[in-house]
Amino acid sequence: ALADALDSGQVAGAALDVFQSEPAKDSPLFGKPNFVCTPHLGASTTEAQVNVALQVAEQMADYLVSGGVTNALNMPSLSAEEAPKLRPYMGLAEDLGSLVGQLAHGNLTKISIEREGAAAELSGKPIEGAVLAGLMRQYSDTVNMVNAPYLAKERGLDIRSIRHEKEGVYNTLIRVTVGTDQGDRSVAGTLFGADAPRLVELFGVRIEAELDGHMLYIVNEDAPGFIGRIGSLLGQAGINIGTFHLGRRQAGGEATVLLSVDAPIPPEVVEQACALEGVKVVMPLAF
Repeated sequence: ALADALDSGQVAGAALDVFQSEPAKDSPLFGKPNFVCTPHLGASTTEAQVNVALQVAEQMADYLVSGGVTNALNMPSLSAEEAPKLRPYMGLAEDLGSLVGQLAHGNLTKISIEREGAAAELSGKPIEGAVLAGLMRQYSDTVNMVNAPYLAKERGLDIRSIRHEKEGVYNTLIRVTVGTDQGDRSVAGTLFGADAPRLVELFGVRIEAELDGHMLYIVNEDAPGFIGRIGSLLGQAGINIGTFHLGRRQAGGEATVLLSVDAPIPPEVVEQACALEGVKVVMPLAF
């Protein structure tokens, strides 16, 4: 079309350095007296290479000194002012996404990411990306905070980000809720101090825990003797318990146990835990 316009005089002259097929070896534009072309190699000049090297070095220095991120491919851009505030929230958000991804069963249809209190004052995109990266990492090892939202949408997830101005029970809170075939499943976490993330709610049960390393999630009947039974089982298997967290909705109902261990739990030990009296669910977790 451009060649015809140049021939007819509709376009007096044209200059291009980008072509549909590159390297450009043949084109109806080549050889025309009113057309100028240059190769698409601007970034390969000596001056361009020096400038790119300087820019990369400056961006790496910004990240290492202040935490600022610019033009990264695998995480959202953060200013030097935002980075210190957002970093602990992004760690918490990724852990919550990973937790709900490991525990929620069935086909996931939607995900809601809510921010309350101090978390609501921060940029929502990096937190949303971190949650989705933790969630989608259950399906792919190549997930990062940039491509996670696109991968989630490809799987048909309806993604919602909600900001609550009103402060709740906690000064700051992130809640992640996924929709499954069995209904909604929700987890929530907060920060203790400036940079200590903690889980504070798990599927409607208040339970405080640090999500780290190898863990075991158990749902059991709230009855005397269970803690001794699970402790004895792990002890006999040579598995050391690091932390032990309990929660329940009401006395005598269902209880939730979340414990950390020093090494991965073998499948046969998980099976033995499932066979313990009063146990309903046992799932190993990793963060």
